[in-house]
Amino acid sequence: MTQLHLDQAQIDRARDSARRIAQRVYDEMSRFTTTTVERATLRLLGVDGVDENLVPLPNRVVSHLQERQLLQHGAASAVLGAMKEHGLSAMQVAEAVAAGTLSLNRPKNEAAARADADAQARSMCERIIRQRTQREARIKSVGEASLPWLYLIVATGNIHEDIVQAQAAAEQGADIIAVIRSTGQSLLDYVPYGATTEGFGGTYATQENFRLMRAALDEVGERLGRYIRLTNYCSGLCMPEIAAMGAIERLDMMLNDSMYGIIFRDINMQRTFIDQFFSRMVNAYAGVIINTGEDNYLTTADAYEAAHTVLASQLINEQFAYLSGLKPDQMGLGHAFEINPEMENGFLWELAHAQLVRQVFPDAALKYMPPTKHMSGNIFMGHLQDALFNIVSTATRQNIHLLGMLTEALHTPLIQDRFLAIQNAKYVFSTMKDLHAEIQFKPGGLIESRAQTVLAEAERMLAEIEEIGLPAAIGKGMFAEISRTPDGGKGLDGVVRKSDDYYNPFPKLMLGGR
Repeated sequence: MTQLHLDQAQIDRARDSARRIAQRVYDEMSRFTTTTVERATLRLLGVDGVDENLVPLPNRVVSHLQERQLLQHGAASAVLGAMKEHGLSAMQVAEAVAAGTLSLNRPKNEAAARADADAQARSMCERIIRQRTQREARIKSVGEASLPWLYLIVATGNIHEDIVQAQAAAEQGADIIAVIRSTGQSLLDYVPYGATTEGFGGTYATQENFRLMRAALDEVGERLGRYIRLTNYCSGLCMPEIAAMGAIERLDMMLNDSMYGIIFRDINMQRTFIDQFFSRMVNAYAGVIINTGEDNYLTTADAYEAAHTVLASQLINEQFAYLSGLKPDQMGLGHAFEINPEMENGFLWELAHAQLVRQVFPDAALKYMPPTKHMSGNIFMGHLQDALFNIVSTATRQNIHLLGMLTEALHTPLIQDRFLAIQNAKYVFSTMKDLHAEIQFKPGGLIESRAQTVLAEAERMLAEIEEIGLPAAIGKGMFAEISRTPDGGKGLDGVVRKSDDYYNPFPKLMLGGR
């Protein structure tokens, strides 16, 4: 498919505005840490497990440091100082704190504590790199599917049942398995521990669940002769901790948006902006592909009228991702096929939007979402809508293709629903494999003109956001028509201003000192 004629200078101006918007937020938020950043740091230093009341040990230690007015200095030096002074491991320090037999203080020898923390952090970084290397080796050994990758969800609430469904989905043709989290986990300010069997609408994200599913997908991938990728949800109040657990257990993708939690979960924007930077830094280092959530905007706002907000948000998400060390091929920028099917020429507008995103982000691992908002429960119409979505995806060379379900709006998909969705997509992808190379857009036609209009509107929106600042733009409801305030939402009490001597060993190892 030939390219749409787009003004590259206009794209560059929009991207420059997004870069300045993201940098301004980063500069303001880099003066702060959060309780979950410090908990993630402790996890990366080896703290795990729960106390006798099933409260995670990272939470116990961070709460202890917060009570003693020490958290602003960073959790790493206090814990490593105690390790050195008492001859304990990180886990033993955490257990002693939880038991009330040890009180943490500033280390007696700050330089020695930091040196030990650096060594401990390097050891974890080496472990993460080994996992990244293992991913690459497995892909080289067993191969991988061609693009678009078929992305399918499992959500039973029981990790052991999820494994059965995930392996069946892979056998039917899925390339990516996303384990949906239990309803409300994004609002928990702690990470549950161990294998879980009771979740509502999904399965809890825990490190043990990650380990179990990773092993299951490796096993089925070996049998099928292709690497099966694993996805979970790195969002909510524990975003950095989930990123750390995913890096340790070799997850391949994480839903990791810079603004989703603010807009759709009413999580405090300061907390979110700080947490998204650290979590994306870990994901970048682990070779994880992040998925952003712009598709959600179109479930609350009109997909035609709000198309430019998707592009503007994608450009901002891209710049936040760069600041965290992510490369373009790790950026699964999200968008969706959500125009009302009763709208005349709706398919043309969907094609215009998808091709516009492909051209603005030529190297990104784009994530394309199926129709959901206008799925009526008519399974025959739904299957047809999904087929049209599949056509746009292959024609515009999307990377990550979330399968549409004909039973959307009826129930959680059954295994036969997933089978039909996979067959639908595979048929379209095969029969139209080289369609993109055989057709061209009419210069000045409806599709090209629509893309140019959306690009111009996105440029204007970003210029306005640059003038007023991203927090004010979110406050005005410029994204998804939902308004949030800088001091509102959940989790503000977990934001901590850093002291002048704040210390965390991971940014300098993962980002080279930033």
